[in-house]
Amino acid sequence: MIVGIDIGGTTTDAVAIKDRKILKIVTVTADDPLAAAAGALGKLVTSLNVTLEDVKVLAATGGGARFLGNELLGVPVKKIDEITAIGKGGITLANKKRGVVVSMGTGTAIVCVKDEIKHFGGSGIGGGTLQGLSRMLLSINDIKNLDKLAEKGNLKKIDLTVGDIAGGKIGVIPSDATASNFGKIDDTVEKEDIAKGLINMVSQTICVISIFAARACNLDDIILTGKVISLKEVQRSLRSIEPLFNKKFIIPEKGEYATAIGAAVAILNGE
Repeated sequence: MIVGIDIGGTTTDAVAIKDRKILKIVTVTADDPLAAAAGALGKLVTSLNVTLEDVKVLAATGGGARFLGNELLGVPVKKIDEITAIGKGGITLANKKRGVVVSMGTGTAIVCVKDEIKHFGGSGIGGGTLQGLSRMLLSINDIKNLDKLAEKGNLKKIDLTVGDIAGGKIGVIPSDATASNFGKIDDTVEKEDIAKGLINMVSQTICVISIFAARACNLDDIILTGKVISLKEVQRSLRSIEPLFNKKFIIPEKGEYATAIGAAVAILNGE
């Protein structure tokens, strides 16, 4: 059994893979990377009713992987470059050979996968942005609660559209396209509207830079991964903008855990 582990800025994911099949995925939260990794590994083997001796290697990636040594709880550790893990995880889950893989986590990383895996760039806009702004503006710490609140919101009270400015569409740009995020907000706005506006702003920003990255890399498929993509309102925002660019985003099953899966796949491929 190979365990892939992604030690991120807010959560740590671990996935057990045997014979190229995913056996179990767990997530833990801890401030200390070493404690998070040990906790995730222990939780994984306990839930599978196996022992640490059954784990051949721990494929570690993410920002916290640098704090690990050559072994953890007696299990050999091999560190996998995070860009490689993101690329391999996204491509594997989407069942593609090439494409742009977007990791929507605390921040956002964009990886182009063709003949090789390259880091295209990224943005500081991501789940951390949602968490920080929702805490400051709405006193909400958990972005899952922000997502639930946003379901009741009304974007028409938040965002300025092309139609608001021009009275209709401009060329191929429809009248309901966003001209300015939070450009219409006034004193009558409710907290549900603010929640929806925050998620829409972050989602649209990531969406647009991902499309530009795909054009620059000359790739058609855009594969979205990471914890943020699991939010219903994020998916709604992304789907709403697809017609504007004539683009269909790929949101693979288990995409929230793509980086951990990609680390394990790298080991399976002998890297």
